[in-house]
Amino acid sequence: MLSKIKGLFGAQDMTIGKPMSNIAKFAIPLLLGNLAQQLYSTVDSIVVGKYCSVAKNGYNGVDALSAIGVSNPIINLLLVLFIAISTGAGILVAQYFGAKDKQRLSHCVGTSITLIFVTSVVITIIGVPLSGPLLKLISTPEVYYAPAKEYLQIIFLGIIGGGFYNIISGILRGLGDSFYPLIFLVVAAVSNIFLDIWFVAGLNMGVGGAAWATILSQAVSAVLCLVRLFRMKDIITVNRQSLKPNGHMGLQVLKLGLPSGITQGVFSLAMVFVQALTNQMDYVVNGAIFNFVPAISVAVMRVDGFAMMPNFTFGLAISTYIGQNIGARRMDRIKPGEKAALQLSLICSVVLVLLLLLFGRNLIELFISRDNTEAAVYDMVVGQGGRALRILAAGYIAMAVSQVYGGILRAAGDTMSTMYISLFTTVILRVPVAYLLAHLTRSDVWPKGHPDALFISLLISWVMGAVLTYARYRQGKWKEIDILNQ
Repeated sequence: MLSKIKGLFGAQDMTIGKPMSNIAKFAIPLLLGNLAQQLYSTVDSIVVGKYCSVAKNGYNGVDALSAIGVSNPIINLLLVLFIAISTGAGILVAQYFGAKDKQRLSHCVGTSITLIFVTSVVITIIGVPLSGPLLKLISTPEVYYAPAKEYLQIIFLGIIGGGFYNIISGILRGLGDSFYPLIFLVVAAVSNIFLDIWFVAGLNMGVGGAAWATILSQAVSAVLCLVRLFRMKDIITVNRQSLKPNGHMGLQVLKLGLPSGITQGVFSLAMVFVQALTNQMDYVVNGAIFNFVPAISVAVMRVDGFAMMPNFTFGLAISTYIGQNIGARRMDRIKPGEKAALQLSLICSVVLVLLLLLFGRNLIELFISRDNTEAAVYDMVVGQGGRALRILAAGYIAMAVSQVYGGILRAAGDTMSTMYISLFTTVILRVPVAYLLAHLTRSDVWPKGHPDALFISLLISWVMGAVLTYARYRQGKWKEIDILNQ
């Protein structure tokens, strides 16, 4: 019995067994973990949208929702190195684990932990004082500038918890362990929900309370992940020697991860430009000006986060599977793994698309309170949010293709091609198309363009990304990369 529990909950060797079973067994707890992680941001948004009011906080729920929304692109922009280290470490960990190379595996883990600590300190030093100027740069309206600045500064003060959780959970997944990150995330998610309600609804702390709830919960998950990692002595050795930065290993991590980090950085910069456009999209009726498009955007993106989870999950699962099998030189297992991951991802995506088409409007209603919002604004936010989800629905099927084949490319070490594809679809395609569509949809009611421009441009970029990623996979050049002998 104990051996069965250990086999279920411990690190998983994907170089043996049926590919479909390997990927499904790994993906189920990973999917639940992603669900718990998405609850962080979603609960923040729901609680501030429902409980913030002018009488208690000086701003209503729609403005609070907008404050969080305008903050997200800036947060992502400053997390470039987190993405780089996490991606590079995940690739190396999976391959070293597959090759059964305990010494290099331990050095990789130790070096990555040290890098993420230094990076967290740098991001805090840069992020806190720059929060205000960056919000001004993207034309944040005065009505929610102050809560947005407060939210940003608190998140950057506690960024080390999120950094450690992301890198260590990535390492655990590279080792084939998706169960314990799930357990730790559930604990953190429950803590986040409790603290959100207490700080925002109970103590009337507004968006600042939501930020404190987030960073404290992330700190809990980070500590639990560290404890789990230190106890995996049969697989890796984490001590003072392994934590000492290894120059060659650090360069390897950054070499593999920087393309993804740069991609995230440019993507976030592009989203800053899109956010600037979003912030300017006023709604004018009988001379009255309303600015609620940022609130629509953040509500849609929170629902989008749940809709994307199967795609991201199977992308991570296939990446770990491919990485371990390449490390073990089991190339015969690549094709069956690809087919299994694609089938699972497409099935989940089709089901979610149907649910969004049926219940999209109802999901948007979760984020704002009819009691604390003007009736016209409430109806517009809910109506436009539901419409946006219908526009994006087909894109989730395209993203299933992108994530599976992108995961294979990254696992093999072909991170440059995924970077170029992301840069093209996000910067060269999405941003200009968004501004062009906004220009073409200008009217007396929408003087800066209709919100549909934001979501149609996103759909176009997703579809093009799927086409280019699959084409790169079919070229087969990723098979020629040999990370272990570099």
